[in-house]
Amino acid sequence: MQVEIKIDTNYEEPKVTITTNKMTDEVSELVRKISEHTPSVLVGFKNDNASILDCGKVIRFYSANQKVYAVTEDTEYTIRLRLYELEQRLNSAEFVRISNSEIINLKEIKGFDLSFSGTICVQFQNNSVSYVSRRYVTKIKQILGM
Repeated sequence: MQVEIKIDTNYEEPKVTITTNKMTDEVSELVRKISEHTPSVLVGFKNDNASILDCGKVIRFYSANQKVYAVTEDTEYTIRLRLYELEQRLNSAEFVRISNSEIINLKEIKGFDLSFSGTICVQFQNNSVSYVSRRYVTKIKQILGM
């Protein structure tokens, strides 16, 4: 796929034009990604205070005790969305689901420990760890090109 960007001061807002000889899955996916406008901020709650969270600074989202939490470098917030709703709103190039109860930020990963049989241990930049459930191991390996 070729990408061309033209800077023209006559345009007040960006315009995207796709030129192709036929409609393919790749073109359809590109149109879908360009068309969807998902906010990159979320509201997190802690001690009855609401805070705007930058999704890029969230290390992971997880569910426990029928609540959803967002973990950042310095604190943990309650989110008033379900994990499946978060998964739809988050950028799929940055966030990936690793179990039925957890979504992680790929940019916050330090490394992977593959020595566990049947699962993958994820090591984050802040030295915390999570585990990919067996159900999601194939998906994670595919995303990482392993």
